[in-house]
Amino acid sequence: MTSLRFRTVLSTVGRAGRLALATGMGAVLAAATLTAPAAARTASATGTSQDGGLDRQALRKTLDAVHEAGMYGIYSQVRDQGQTWQGASGVADVDTRRPVRPDMVHRVGSITKTFVSVAILQQVARGAIDLDAPIGRYLPDLVPGDRGQRITVRMLLNHTSHIGDYIAPAFPSLLEGSGKSLDDNRFRTFTPKELAGLGLAAAPTGEPGATPGSYSNTNYILAGLLLEKVTGTDAERYVTRNVIRKAGLRHTSFPRTPVIPGPHSKAYESLYGLIDPPRDYSVYNMSWGGTAGAIVSTMDDLNRFYRALLRGELVGAAQLAEMQKTVPVLAGGGLIDYGLGIYSVDAPCGRFWGHSGGVFGMSTESLSSPDGNRQLSYGVNRTKYQQIDENGQIVPSPIDYAIGAHGLLALCGTTPAQARTSQLPLIPLPLDVPPATIK
Repeated sequence: MTSLRFRTVLSTVGRAGRLALATGMGAVLAAATLTAPAAARTASATGTSQDGGLDRQALRKTLDAVHEAGMYGIYSQVRDQGQTWQGASGVADVDTRRPVRPDMVHRVGSITKTFVSVAILQQVARGAIDLDAPIGRYLPDLVPGDRGQRITVRMLLNHTSHIGDYIAPAFPSLLEGSGKSLDDNRFRTFTPKELAGLGLAAAPTGEPGATPGSYSNTNYILAGLLLEKVTGTDAERYVTRNVIRKAGLRHTSFPRTPVIPGPHSKAYESLYGLIDPPRDYSVYNMSWGGTAGAIVSTMDDLNRFYRALLRGELVGAAQLAEMQKTVPVLAGGGLIDYGLGIYSVDAPCGRFWGHSGGVFGMSTESLSSPDGNRQLSYGVNRTKYQQIDENGQIVPSPIDYAIGAHGLLALCGTTPAQARTSQLPLIPLPLDVPPATIK
């Protein structure tokens, strides 16, 4: 591959880091809002189909279609009030052909940010943290001077701090068009302060508070350090005790070792053709993700978590309202409506709230209607499988269209034919990595 080709791929990987939010099911649904015919608009403003219920046979067919399109394995759970459907299609291991299961434990990447935001809002409710106070009040040694006074806690949580992302300096080979850093860092332990320092040393993406914001993992590493400072407890331990356990989640955790706890799939990364054949990164020291992206969970636990959050069981009404105050945030060259650790998506059948996440080889999406009645969570075990064209643009794969069809059916009860999935051009869930720093 020529050096020009490397730069093209890297530029795309940089945009793709931001696409983890702007694309995925969120953008597929947003696109469908514009393209779906009137016949598809048969849903209420709460995000549930008018006739209710789950078409289990159709859900199974659309899930199988994702595997048939080329995804190694996918698992999904859909809820409609008291009804639940879950399924899995494909393989967890391409060598042994071990099948995927609906209950597999999965690295959920940046969905971790919602958990951390909930923990911060709990401290806001207790009066220990002021959302609009400067971060320098709490972490003066880490974010000193004028910058520490201009960046507020809220700006960290809604990505308007314009602090650079730490991923590029943590994985420097990405700047050279190589996946070597992924292997070099497999068992490396990063400290939160080390990651924060890398991000703070990177070039700012704008002025603090300016919109649109710019998605950066560094914000949530700092949020974890803030949580540790005000509680006197390790941030991951605090989130486990006060968010994960409070929500009644039995298969969600910050893993203590590089191995995913419980039954799980392998995690196959392609890096847009730079890694061929795709390599398994399921065994990985996730200290590089920390409070920005290290949690593992199941699709059932994710649906339970977002339902509990949206129904006011984890934070009070005032704090939930703060979480749902959105601002435009740049992600992948597009804008998303991002709140405090949660974002909104307008689908043909109404608004949904949730988050997406990606790590090397695994991607996840979780979306819920505002009342928590209609929900979808799914995970896949192969990432950045798309091709790059001569202009450096990601070329949608048949997998992307198949995931879009499954998501629309799951959330809206809309059939693939009605949704005109051939016109859905967006790409699901690339890795939550290098934002604007990679060119």
